[in-house]
Amino acid sequence: MQDLASKRIVLGLTGGIACYKSAELLRRMQDQGATVDVVMTDAARQFITPVTMQALSGRPVYAEAWDARVPNNMAHIELTRGAAAVLVAPASADFLAKLAHGMADDLLSTLCLARACPLLVAPAMNREMWANPAVQRNVAQLRADGVAVLGPGTGSQACGETGDGRMLEPHELLEDLVAFFQPKVLAGRRVLLTAGPTAEPIDPVRVLSNRSSGKMGYALARAAREAGAEVTLVSGPTALPAPRGVAVLPVGTAHQMRDAVMANVRDADLFIAVAAVADWRARNASTQKLKKTADSGPPVLEFEANPDILAEVAALPDGPWCVGFAAETENLDAYAEAKRRRKRLPLLVGNLAQAAMEADATELVLYDDAGRHALPAMAKLDAARRLIAEIADRMERA
Repeated sequence: MQDLASKRIVLGLTGGIACYKSAELLRRMQDQGATVDVVMTDAARQFITPVTMQALSGRPVYAEAWDARVPNNMAHIELTRGAAAVLVAPASADFLAKLAHGMADDLLSTLCLARACPLLVAPAMNREMWANPAVQRNVAQLRADGVAVLGPGTGSQACGETGDGRMLEPHELLEDLVAFFQPKVLAGRRVLLTAGPTAEPIDPVRVLSNRSSGKMGYALARAAREAGAEVTLVSGPTALPAPRGVAVLPVGTAHQMRDAVMANVRDADLFIAVAAVADWRARNASTQKLKKTADSGPPVLEFEANPDILAEVAALPDGPWCVGFAAETENLDAYAEAKRRRKRLPLLVGNLAQAAMEADATELVLYDDAGRHALPAMAKLDAARRLIAEIADRMERA
């Protein structure tokens, strides 16, 4: 699914070397289905040409307040009518000051004042400019006025210095833009999730683990953040990048995951246990690598149960609203509902492991006191957003 399908975005460029990133950002927005109209200031045209942006967007680029191509010569009015949002990237210190003080001396600043849609800005400037008290006052005023401030990031800058003020990368801006449009059904909520496998040592180089990729848990962390929640993700070993705006606590074993969860659960309104936690661990794990010799047999492992993290959280007095996951290879309905009742969960999400493990799509079934609710097969991020909506609705009615 294209997250920006049927949306028209006005992309504003102000003066800064980060204009080169705006070309890629435009392409990424188009890849997600957006139609993009580009508006450039005089300073922006010193860094990238309107010809480039027009070739990429396939649409006219606007720069002059008086533009006869617009039938009524009112580009500052017409460009935002019907637009889903205005995104200024890069937004220079000078342009942020204009917005904060209601100044309008060119097309971009004028249409930002006259807009009939949300405004987002992506600051881009030298670290000392960003830290300047005047800039910080202007940014605070913009936030108070309802303008969404995306970033800035930190890193190396064109001036040769390193620090805050760097414009976010195009993929980060795209993710933040997509998140902006998602319903904020968990606004003000604090969400704690677990994701990925655990790895139980046999010796210093071997572990007992499973095939969980962590994709569903990471998608849920992103979807919860998009829905307005403050999200903490306790993650077993995965190869996935950390979701933007999510606090990630990496762990290895089930005991480490349990300790991280219990250290954070009192602050959580919602706990979602997605991780594929190993049921057992080796009681007699070796402190040295087990060696294979010609006359040695296989090692004999003694197992003991790992903690049941979800059951422990669900049993807490005044604990968070709990959601469990069950990945089964057979008898999904019977096993999932039995698990839900045994752990006294308001909601349990089930799927067939062989179809979901390591895949990019999934088919979920929800189990609650009202019965069984099957969701259609869809990409894991789409499924995560649907599940977050289902959870938020149940929490609201609880």
